[in-house]
Amino acid sequence: MKTTSYYPVIMTNEVARTAAFYCEHFRFEAKFESDWYVHLQSREDESVNLAVLDGRHETVPAAGRGQVSGLILNFEVEDADGEYEKAKAAGLPILQELRDEDFGQRHFITADPNGVMIDVIRPIAPSEAFADSYSSDALPS
Repeated sequence: MKTTSYYPVIMTNEVARTAAFYCEHFRFEAKFESDWYVHLQSREDESVNLAVLDGRHETVPAAGRGQVSGLILNFEVEDADGEYEKAKAAGLPILQELRDEDFGQRHFITADPNGVMIDVIRPIAPSEAFADSYSSDALPS
């Protein structure tokens, strides 16, 4: 699997407060902001990213919903469909079937042996409703 991006996602009930903390104290800036998800990027190194997610959001499989004790590892890849087929063939648990999201992702969610969720994602163009949530330099096409 050729990974094109990797960043941790912190689940919390206080998305805005948590994102503000990382911006203020660790020099991140928001590249996508909504009330349930904020994607942060280091102002010093574009390859350093962190996300904050409301752990109660519908895109989180019910088995993994929660706060900071839960963790989702995101792997952005070139071919989410191919990786999905490989995961199924390997007998990995599929917690979220492969699907397109209006906010700009084609993805599926599996889990490691410890229950840590792994979200395998290919960025896609978002719907018009979500396009304005992205900064101009972060909009997927």
